[in-house]
Amino acid sequence: MTAPHIVDPAGVLSEALLDASPDLMRSLLQTMTNALLSADADAVVGAEWGKPSPDRLTQRNGYRHRDLDTRVGTIDVAIPKLRQGTYFPEWLLERRKRAETALITVVADCYLAGVSTRRMDKLVKTLGIHSLSKSQVSRMAAELDEHVDQFRHRLFSRGFG
Repeated sequence: MTAPHIVDPAGVLSEALLDASPDLMRSLLQTMTNALLSADADAVVGAEWGKPSPDRLTQRNGYRHRDLDTRVGTIDVAIPKLRQGTYFPEWLLERRKRAETALITVVADCYLAGVSTRRMDKLVKTLGIHSLSKSQVSRMAAELDEHVDQFRHRLFSRGFG
């Protein structure tokens, strides 16, 4: 009798996700992100949602919905609100930024290549992102300009013998 074929679950999932539609990816990412936010908020509150606990520090009070632009499109992020205190997932979002770093890199590359903001808006729509305003592009370009300026004015150390 031969040994059964061993299946690599990570490989199977990876292959399935590669073959999947962007809508499936967007839905999975949104579901996982919101589940992680909920679990993180539970840790801050000191108890699971809807369950009494003597360790509870505060209670949940609804959600703040934010759009987050990612490589798989725009997802709705439901950030839990608390009755007392605040909760903000700094591990996921930067304050006043709506786009994932990888997406900012794509926009920066387009900016360097001289792509107009109108064409950039069409490009991101093909990625599943609802819209990219001129001000967002300008902010991303300013961030890129900052990095380019730092690169241009860096100091070289003499490492020669």
